[in-house]
Amino acid sequence: MEINAYSLHFRDLNEKLKASSDSQITITNCLGHRYIGSGVAGKTIDIHGTPGNALGAYLAGSTINVYGNAQDATGDTMDTGSIIVHGNCGDTTGYGMRGGKIFVKGDGGYRVGIHMKEYKECKPVVIIGGKVGDFLGEYQAGGILVVLGLNSDGEIPVGDFCGTGMHGGAIYIRANTLPNDLPGQVAAQVATSEDLEDIVPHIDEFCSAFDLDKEALLNSKFYKLTANSKNPYRQLYTHH
Repeated sequence: MEINAYSLHFRDLNEKLKASSDSQITITNCLGHRYIGSGVAGKTIDIHGTPGNALGAYLAGSTINVYGNAQDATGDTMDTGSIIVHGNCGDTTGYGMRGGKIFVKGDGGYRVGIHMKEYKECKPVVIIGGKVGDFLGEYQAGGILVVLGLNSDGEIPVGDFCGTGMHGGAIYIRANTLPNDLPGQVAAQVATSEDLEDIVPHIDEFCSAFDLDKEALLNSKFYKLTANSKNPYRQLYTHH
């Protein structure tokens, strides 16, 4: 099924999408339509253009391919499935994400991975191919964030305040030096080969999606950031 979104209100577009019995849907002329794929299960959605905010919010097992850029809150609170963006993404990508994968070939905005969490076998993954803005992994409680820094020309590919409030999960940054001024609740180390085993399957999938050289990436230096058990975030609160 193909939907031409050019003259459609975002509500009408989403109603058509959810009402369709087709498992493969192509959306053309997407111009900032919001909430595409929200809560949708069992479909593959190809989007040509620029979807609006909250793309794939509460996604439940579908795959969304974006042949362009995505805006803010991509994958907001998504449960399962995949969102693959062939351009850049906006702020708060993966906000409250509970499972599934988001792959972005280009750059990400601010607060990527904010409030990501995991439960048992549900472990969300976000990989950004380029660089990201400030507050990467803010209040992260679980899951995996990876920033590859492609085309960063040797610069640190993350902004300031990386990992602020982090109390779970892991952040992997492909870079030669650590980000500046990491907060006290973040512990950082050069990633070992054993550490990288956690991300190799995801990097493999990412490189397959965007036709990149996996070996060249994995032979680079990575830093792994985790919650610092010696200076935990919970100390900022009253607790027993």
